[in-house]
Amino acid sequence: MTVAKPHAWQEEIFSVLKKGQVRQVAYVPDAGHAHVIRKVHADPKMRAVVLTTEEEGVATCCGAWLGGERSALLMQSSGVGNCINMLSLIQNCRFPFLTLITMRGEFAEFNPWQVPMARATQTVLEAMGLNVLRVDRAEDVADTVQAALDSAFDSGEPMAVLLSQRLIGRKKWVASK
Repeated sequence: MTVAKPHAWQEEIFSVLKKGQVRQVAYVPDAGHAHVIRKVHADPKMRAVVLTTEEEGVATCCGAWLGGERSALLMQSSGVGNCINMLSLIQNCRFPFLTLITMRGEFAEFNPWQVPMARATQTVLEAMGLNVLRVDRAEDVADTVQAALDSAFDSGEPMAVLLSQRLIGRKKWVASK
């Protein structure tokens, strides 16, 4: 298996999380987050928590905070719909929260099933009380993720960063041989 060379912005995300003392990273496997996931697995001071569904990540992040650790949830926009009810936990208990979301269903999407949730992602997150920041350009990634991390853990604000499909790159359908 060949591992694609990461973009500099993917390394910057890991660096921001590491410097920001994030110790637990919950995720549902996703190509857009693959570099960060591999780096977290390789770091002995961080714990990667693989999930079966995204809403488990909300509870995992809340539990990490109760245990005295900072955490982040990595997911794809299609998983946001799975989290709607669980996001009420963040508001009701006033947990700090940070999620990084790779967007699908936008720029040159081949899969029509991804489009409806992509259209709703930001609105749904805001309706559930999260502050949403969006990144479309690689040069804005580190600063935006750092701002979200600071707001989450210094001000106790629930934060979501949307990593646009234009940023992460086109997905292409590859037929199996």
